[in-house]
Amino acid sequence: MKLSNRVLNRTLLARQHLLERSRLTVHEMCDHLVGLQAQDSLPPFVALWSRVADFDPATVSDALEDRSLVRITLMRGTIHLVTPPDAVRIAPHIQPELEKVPFRNGFNYGAMVGLDPEEVRGHGEAALADEPMSAADLRARAAELYPDRDPGAVLQTWLYQLPVLQTPPRGKWKDNSRPIWSRVEPWLGAPLDPSYPLAELIFRYLRAFGPASTMDMQTWSKLLGMKQAVAELGDRVRTYTDERGRTLYDIADGELADPDVPAPVRLLGWYDNALLSHQDRTRIVPDGAAPPLRAFAAQVSPVLVDGFLAGMYKIFTNAGTARLRISPTRNWTGAERADVEAEAHALLAFLEADKQGSVEILDVHAGLRP
Repeated sequence: MKLSNRVLNRTLLARQHLLERSRLTVHEMCDHLVGLQAQDSLPPFVALWSRVADFDPATVSDALEDRSLVRITLMRGTIHLVTPPDAVRIAPHIQPELEKVPFRNGFNYGAMVGLDPEEVRGHGEAALADEPMSAADLRARAAELYPDRDPGAVLQTWLYQLPVLQTPPRGKWKDNSRPIWSRVEPWLGAPLDPSYPLAELIFRYLRAFGPASTMDMQTWSKLLGMKQAVAELGDRVRTYTDERGRTLYDIADGELADPDVPAPVRLLGWYDNALLSHQDRTRIVPDGAAPPLRAFAAQVSPVLVDGFLAGMYKIFTNAGTARLRISPTRNWTGAERADVEAEAHALLAFLEADKQGSVEILDVHAGLRP
C-alpha cells in the first residue's frame, strides 16, 4: 500500500498529539514519545504545552525533584527528558557510541589522544562518586589529575563515559542554571538495564513516529542494526511504501490518519523531535523550507500551519515586555494568519505571564533579528 505525504503528515501529527491536545499525563506523554528533546531547559515545556491539555509546568519541576523524570543524554547524543525506566534501559544502547567519541582525533583537536580510556573512566568515577557535582568542580578535579590536558575536554570525556544525568534545579520551570551532574545509579537507585531489546525501542519509535524507514529509525536514534531490529519484530510490524517507493515500517495495529483532517497551528520548541526524527523530513518540512540546525541553536523555533512547517518564531524579552516575532516561509491566508496570531498570543501568555506580550508577523522570509 502506498502512502501519500499528507497521510504521513497527519499520522505523525496524530501520534505526536499535535492534532489535538491530549489528556495523557506528563509522564505518560514522555513515555509515549520516548522522551522529549531537552537540550535546553525551555523546549520540553513548549512541547508539553503544545500536546497536553491544561498543562501545568510545575508538574515537570516536581517530577525532576522527586526523580520521576530525569534529564539524560540519549538519542542522537542529546539531552532528553524521560522516565527513569527509559533512562536505565535506553542508555545502554547509547553509551557504547558515546564512549568512542572523546578518543578520536577530531574531539577537541585531539585533546584526549594518547590517554588510556579505562584509566580516564576510573578517575571520572572516583571524582563524581555517588553525589551530584557541578561542572566547575569536576573541571577543577580534571585539572588536578591531568595538568597537561584541557580540563574542559577531560570533563566532557567523563560526561560521555560514565553515564550521567543532569539533576535539578536545571530543567525546572524558568530555571536554566548550570548543570549539576550525577551518575545514573546513585540518583535513581537502580543500575542500567542492558537487557532491553533494541527491537522494543524501535517498536516504540514507530508507535510515536511511524510509519518510517530504517534510515528514519537510524536518524532518530543514531544507532545501527535497524534492519535486524525490524526483523526481530516479525508480525508486530507491517510495511507500506511512500510516494518515492521506499519501504516504510509501522506497528501492525497502527492507525493511519485521515489526510483531510484539519491540523491546528502549533508553535513548537527548538529541536522538537517531531521535526528531527526522520531522515526524510518532507512529511512535516516542505522541500526547500528546512531550517538549518544552527537556527535552532539560536532559539529559533518552528511554526506549523496546516500540519507543515510554514514559518519560524523567536521570543525576545526584557524587564517588562515579551515580543514573539514570526517569519513565515510561505504566504499565509487571512485565516491562517489569524490562527497563528492567536496561538502565538496563547504561547506568550503561558511562557511570559508576567510580561506585556506582543506578536509581530513579518514579511515572508524576513529575518528574526531583535
